[in-house]
Amino acid sequence: MAIDDPAGNGSRQTPAKQCKLNHLYLKDASFEAPHVPGILFWNEQPELVVTVHDAYTLRVDDIPQEAGEVYDVEVHMSVRATAGGKCLFLVEVKQGGLVELLGYGKEEADFVLRTRGVEALYPYVRELVNSLVVRGGFPRLALRPLDFESRYSQAMEEYQQSVQQSHGQATDPS
Repeated sequence: MAIDDPAGNGSRQTPAKQCKLNHLYLKDASFEAPHVPGILFWNEQPELVVTVHDAYTLRVDDIPQEAGEVYDVEVHMSVRATAGGKCLFLVEVKQGGLVELLGYGKEEADFVLRTRGVEALYPYVRELVNSLVVRGGFPRLALRPLDFESRYSQAMEEYQQSVQQSHGQATDPS
């Protein structure tokens, strides 16, 4: 798609594809350590369960018309540490951001938001979770980076398989 040159000299240019994090916000944060302070001195290695989910919605309210398509992207992370049958801590964070897409078609938006949009937010989520854990009196928690492209590809494969299975069951006369 070509747009007119704003300078008005008659030249036309194609907009570059961009995924911009325009605004960062914290939607929700929770830290629970039900057995503190006694568990702070345990030497047992805790078991960590980390879950990460993402979501996005198109924002059309209160967004200037000159902006591209602006999406509200959220990353939800939960980290639960247990040892000796007790919960050491539970951290839940919802980090959000307004992400603007320029030059992408509708068919590309899902991929870009679930990879590049989430990648832009993830470092903030990791830092916030680590900060809450340390402020709770526990050692630093080094969460590994995630490959959101691989996660997206795997989710799409699983989705396509489930669709194929449901179509196979729907057409199977037995």
